Amino acid sequence: MNPNTIVGRFVRLDLLQENDAAEIAAAAASGGRETYAYGPVPSADPTVNGAEDAQAYVARRLASLADGSWIPFVQRRAEDGLVVGMTNYIMVDGRLDRPSPPTAIEIGGTWLAPMAQRSPINTEAKLLLMTRAFDEMHVLRVQIKTDARNEQSRAAILRIGATFEGVLRNFQPGNGDVGSGAQRDTAMYSVIDSEWPLIRDRLEAMLA
Repeated sequence: MNPNTIVGRFVRLDLLQENDAAEIAAAAASGGRETYAYGPVPSADPTVNGAEDAQAYVARRLASLADGSWIPFVQRRAEDGLVVGMTNYIMVDGRLDRPSPPTAIEIGGTWLAPMAQRSPINTEAKLLLMTRAFDEMHVLRVQIKTDARNEQSRAAILRIGATFEGVLRNFQPGNGDVGSGAQRDTAMYSVIDSEWPLIRDRLEAMLA
């Protein structure tokens, strides 16, 4: 297993590097921010302020990588390597660098530039991340959560076949363009190991 990259037909997931900040800033600035209302995306301002915001965003993700709580991936369009967004593994229990490996993991902090939305990229990224989680890391559960107000995200999570588990009220601070810092309700979804073969077949059929 190469821990630094996961390659598909439509998307390549590369472990985040410090020098990715400029490309991440460009991706965040490449279209309207309507779909960034409820999740953390660097500023769309392509000037110095936007660049500084992207650098701070990358620094936070790399700090989480260093402490073992997150594994951040840059999403690149496979055909040309263009950065189109970010996605992450978030440790729910255990750590990859400790004797007890995680039995559950979250896929979160995901965003895509408008140019890559409604394309196969998100579907394939979820397939690649869940394949590694279930088949190589041998977790028992993959969870995905979103702001309960984010109807587009909730529909996309259901579309891949995850099970809705409920809304956790006042679960965490909001972290998008709307209501950042205010406590938000969070909609929780999951896929468990016994469901994975059917979900894998579903995602592969969607991509075909």
